Amino acid sequence: MNRSLQRQKLLNVDVETLVDSLIELTKYSDEADDLVERLISTKKENLISFKKKLYDLKNSLHFVGWRESASFSRELSRLLDRLKSDVCDPMIGIENIVAFFEADILIFERCDDSSGHIGDVFRYDAKELFVEFASKCAHKKKIAELLLEILERDGYGVRDSLLDSAVEYLPESTIRFMITILQKRSCDANDEYRKRYHLRLVESLARQIKDAKLFEETRIASWEKLSSTAILDIATVYFESEDIVAAQEWIKQIPDNEVHNAHDRDELLLEIYKKQGDSESLKKLLFQKFKEHPSSHTLEPFLDEIGHEQRESVIDAEVKVILKNKLFSYSNADFLIHVGKVDQAEAYLLNKIDQIDGEFYNFLLPLAKSMEEDNRYFMASLIYRSLLMSILGRAYTKSYTHGVSYLKKLDKFEGLVLDWRNFPSHENFKNVVLQTHGRKKSFWAKNEK
Repeated sequence: MNRSLQRQKLLNVDVETLVDSLIELTKYSDEADDLVERLISTKKENLISFKKKLYDLKNSLHFVGWRESASFSRELSRLLDRLKSDVCDPMIGIENIVAFFEADILIFERCDDSSGHIGDVFRYDAKELFVEFASKCAHKKKIAELLLEILERDGYGVRDSLLDSAVEYLPESTIRFMITILQKRSCDANDEYRKRYHLRLVESLARQIKDAKLFEETRIASWEKLSSTAILDIATVYFESEDIVAAQEWIKQIPDNEVHNAHDRDELLLEIYKKQGDSESLKKLLFQKFKEHPSSHTLEPFLDEIGHEQRESVIDAEVKVILKNKLFSYSNADFLIHVGKVDQAEAYLLNKIDQIDGEFYNFLLPLAKSMEEDNRYFMASLIYRSLLMSILGRAYTKSYTHGVSYLKKLDKFEGLVLDWRNFPSHENFKNVVLQTHGRKKSFWAKNEK
């Protein structure tokens, strides 16, 4: 039943029945109990309750293990719910959210948050509530001062999420006020870590107000020798700031043979060419990306530029290149299938059958299924054989269930393959399996079920 219909039906239930049902529900659910408490409390009582619960959480000696972390994160979210609708003065709301963030050290010290559930409450739920209050508050400088104060003691890396959203609730003048203070803190820092921490915060603010030059200067001050990642970041910020020429100049500094960040570099270059209306460079890069990794994901953008009427000629040219290549590529086989060249895909797989390794099941299984769906049972059988022999050869008992399903498929295909060519028939193959792996009793036991 959808929510709207449920609501309509509940409106017809008498109030006393609903009240009794809610009270009954509180016996079985902490969430329901919290909801009822919020409903029957005044705004002032809810605020007092928030402070008391936060105090209790800070002073609790109970260790929250990994298995309890999800439940505890929900408890923290329910605590924040008390502030959402019950605080009229946004500045009071901000002060209480700040108090929540300042409790992070005491909370994390008694938690195993390897799952990340608890940290996410701070980075998302609490941050969003802070942004909501701050956007309604007129005292922008006071907000900035509170933020700068708690950022000085960010031991667990969850407080800077507040600064990363600063443009949503602070004007540029206030953000530049924060930048000045953070730059001074960086200069006064006693160690390299603190210096770079403050400079990272400056970078975040510079990017938000689209001050690419400041972002560039800050990144250079932070690292001096720039990596390809740093160069790409600077180019990206210039692009976001609508300085396309500077973005292109920076991205040219990344060597063409640089593998790391190659995808992100190319994606930014594509956007630059689009902005510039440089159709030739755009086509050239899209073709290069297609040639490097032939797939539907690289083919379609290229055809969008050169015209889809050239689809068959582009595909046919690439098919010839793939079939001539002596080395087997799973992605090339997948490409042939996805562009409808199943005959060529089957020939390609057969020609490279000695290079196919059943251990790479995540690539092979889709190929086997594609061959099976197209009634190419001979080729499907050869792939399923490789998958089965890999599982048995490694004695990977956890995958025996999959191995059994492959063997059953091979049994099913036996009468559908009329010519095994130079490969053993199904009967001969199965005899080899029995001779080689007949002692793997757990496998054969599963096969008999």
